[in-house]
Amino acid sequence: MRVILQTERLLLRELEEGDIPDLREMLQDRRVMYAYGHDFSDEDVRAWYERQQRRYATLGFGLWAAVERAGGEMVGQAGLTIQLCEGREVLEAGYLLKRQYWHRGYAREAARACRDYAFETLGADEVFSIIRTDNFPSIRVAESVGMRRIKEFTTRYYAGDMRHYLYGVKQAE
Repeated sequence: MRVILQTERLLLRELEEGDIPDLREMLQDRRVMYAYGHDFSDEDVRAWYERQQRRYATLGFGLWAAVERAGGEMVGQAGLTIQLCEGREVLEAGYLLKRQYWHRGYAREAARACRDYAFETLGADEVFSIIRTDNFPSIRVAESVGMRRIKEFTTRYYAGDMRHYLYGVKQAE
């Protein structure tokens, strides 16, 4: 188990094969995944896991398991990825929690840690979050960690074109 970050309540560590049932619980929950507009099959979950493993190997980061320090339960995932925004690659801080862990401050705690890791460890100048325009909880998380709305744009996901906001924060801020 490779721990990347620790916060007051969470460990962020690389995903392991044994995390696939937890990933399935999140990625196959329609309420958790509504922003994607796509139902994830078991094959999609496996592909998600393998994509993170490739990111760890090639980039040195990806989405990590977010695990409660006290009880060891995986509450979700959070981390950093490279995403495209209108043809431009951006370093994105992302987070996704199991539904039973919503509204406990875990997303904010993990997002803050990922933002700081990007600045302090990776030396990034700016960190972004790409958020569907009607995902108000994620908008609140982004704003709580100092991000501001930069622009609105359309991007294509599994279910077709969707409106998103690009939020960002510069290291100097």
